[in-house]
Amino acid sequence: MGIYDAILIPGGGVRERGELPLWTQRRLNHAIENHQDAYLIPLSAGTTHKPPPLDAQGYPIFESVAAANYLIQRGVNSTTILVDTTSYDTIGNVFFSRVIHIEPLQLKRLLVVTSEFHMPRTKAIFEWIYRLEGLPQDHQISYETVSDDGIDKAVLEARQQREEKSLKTLLETAGKIHSLRDFHQWLFRDHGAYAMAARVVRESGQVLGSY
Repeated sequence: MGIYDAILIPGGGVRERGELPLWTQRRLNHAIENHQDAYLIPLSAGTTHKPPPLDAQGYPIFESVAAANYLIQRGVNSTTILVDTTSYDTIGNVFFSRVIHIEPLQLKRLLVVTSEFHMPRTKAIFEWIYRLEGLPQDHQISYETVSDDGIDKAVLEARQQREEKSLKTLLETAGKIHSLRDFHQWLFRDHGAYAMAARVVRESGQVLGSY
């Protein structure tokens, strides 16, 4: 038995023809190194900030499916890969992977792998959602980062500023929402990526290069 039941890899964007950016490849490579017999769970359908790339038949390429293909091409058995084709941001990554995969399979020992620039907010989201009243509280979650080296400096600085601002907003929101019921109502009533009545705010400029 390995150290972890599952390794979760938050989405980091997908390019034309299903190619993955450097930072996403690093996350996946680190997950492979720690794989053993754990499930590998690449996350994200895509992003609200730009349209998805299309395959040769004109269908959208989901980020998590592109990541799964990357894992398979590097020798990972497809039966150990679980994808999330529902979420469009990190909050969705965490919530939907929990209700779709983690709880049904009773996976308890989890490793989260993401980039340095992305980890503070990612960790805060996991700690928030995994403490919601109405859900089991017996998970063991570890966190490991991969380097930001090689990311365009202007893009990285823009994304770091975006992450800092978003983390502050997240903590304010999390401080008001403590139960699964309240979280569900907020997600589908107020969150721009999931609520029918909410206005989606899309990124532009340098930061868009990090999605």
